[in-house]
Amino acid sequence: MRNAALTLGIIGGIIGMIVRFFSYGYTTFIDWFGEVPDLAPQVENVQLIRTASLLAPLLAIAGGAMARSQAVAAGVMLLASAGGMYYAFGFSVFTMFPISMCALGGLLALAARRPDAA
Repeated sequence: MRNAALTLGIIGGIIGMIVRFFSYGYTTFIDWFGEVPDLAPQVENVQLIRTASLLAPLLAIAGGAMARSQAVAAGVMLLASAGGMYYAFGFSVFTMFPISMCALGGLLALAARRPDAA
């Protein structure tokens, strides 16, 4: 289960980074060039999008990397990443895979049977 959590966390983090590049780039683009009515409005909370764009994939990759040695901490980080992506970006066609991969990886890491190394 720890290997599955590792794999799901890293893949979810990488896909989350792709979402990050587009969402952070979109907010920056609209800041530079302005809104286009009915086509490209600025998001309501730019700082939330930018912060979640940085932290959520970072938590996913770090949680996936820690899954073999510290499963509980990795599970918490992966679930926090999934929650952050869901809160900031919602559940859509672009975010369903990173959110579900991070959530499943977090649950698998928490359900790992053997205890963490002391």
